[in-house]
Amino acid sequence: MTSPQIDSEPRGHQHGHSHSHGPAAPVSKHLRKVIAAVLIPFATAVVVGLVVLWPGGAPPHERTGVGFDRQTQQAKVVKVDKVDCKDVNAAQMPISGETTPPSGSAPGLCEKATVEVTTGHDKGRTFVEIVQPDAPRQLRQGQGVVVAYAPDAPHDLQYSVTDVNRKFPMALLAGIFALVVVAVGRMRGVMALVALAVSFAVLTLFILPAILQGSNPLLVAVIGASAIMLIALYMCHGPTARTSVAVIGTLISLLLIGLLGSLFIGWASLTGNTDDSTGLIHGLYPHIDMSGLLLAGVIIGSLGVLDDVTVTQTSAVWELHQANPTMGARGLYRAGIRIGRDHIASVVNTLVLAYAGAALPLLLLFSIARSSVGAVANSELVAEEIVRTLVGSIGLVASVPVTTVLAALVVSADRTGLGAEAGASAPVRTGRGRRRRAKP
Repeated sequence: MTSPQIDSEPRGHQHGHSHSHGPAAPVSKHLRKVIAAVLIPFATAVVVGLVVLWPGGAPPHERTGVGFDRQTQQAKVVKVDKVDCKDVNAAQMPISGETTPPSGSAPGLCEKATVEVTTGHDKGRTFVEIVQPDAPRQLRQGQGVVVAYAPDAPHDLQYSVTDVNRKFPMALLAGIFALVVVAVGRMRGVMALVALAVSFAVLTLFILPAILQGSNPLLVAVIGASAIMLIALYMCHGPTARTSVAVIGTLISLLLIGLLGSLFIGWASLTGNTDDSTGLIHGLYPHIDMSGLLLAGVIIGSLGVLDDVTVTQTSAVWELHQANPTMGARGLYRAGIRIGRDHIASVVNTLVLAYAGAALPLLLLFSIARSSVGAVANSELVAEEIVRTLVGSIGLVASVPVTTVLAALVVSADRTGLGAEAGASAPVRTGRGRRRRAKP
């Protein structure tokens, strides 16, 4: 009676079922209890940490009017006229950082843009912006812009254009990304987008405000990253033993990254205060531990790639066991680690190139200055990126054998649970039924 039911079910449905609802070979109740004994206290500690450190919003402060701490409004360019730069009295015109006419600039045609404020209490107010012909950003009629408001400045100089309004193209690109993810990933893609939204919510509602409130950045990052890991992995891959093994492997790797990061950030005397953004943060909130903030960034930055590595390795071991249920832990580990080595090579290269791409303007400056490799690496700005890259890469590499060992041990120790929990659709049970019918 069992065999016809299996044969009548399409193979595609069996494959989709095994990937949508967890591993093809569920683990036994005993192993599930062991996994729960590890993860339940950890998840409970994360929840307690979220409750205790929940900030309730960022603390207020007086705006400095510098950098990102300026008051901004939305505006629109309503008219652009060409004028002779020699006839423009720049001292009487409100000008922004990128459109400031340099002293002694060459004569030519400048743009005299009339800009209308479209939000805030000065909605409808207009001002004039002069754009030099060699300015990197030119304005055009009908263009949306972001303007900075300086309440203490003279009335004619209170508003200036600081950036272009990019909301529509950015929103369109995000929509295309979401459509591609859902079209290819289907329900998994939908859950991945939901998990991404939850991750950003944890980051913006918990991690950032808690650090600004004065909580230890490392502790906040560990709790926040753990919450993101638990929510994202279980939401995308289901509350299964396979996901739980990936969670444990990710947790061990994060602990290693935290320990190494703390050791080498302190040993290399990295302050975390190396550019205008970190300097502004330190000026506004001097109680924040900037080196701890650097370590928190290392942990959070490594989490996304770690999830990919641990889930891939766990799935590989599970699929290997499904293909050959008689393979032991050692055989599963050897086969899984061969897959992991290829993954290590690509992931480490990706991580290093990602950091190098982000720091490309900085590397160009050092190249222009003809600095030696040793001098470049010794500068704190570059040393931070080196420590960040190498510590994250060590954690990623270590996650492969750690997760592979855990998955191999869990799967290979579960032979008795396979037939009991796989149900009538398990191929092993079908084979046994056919052997019984073959006997006279």
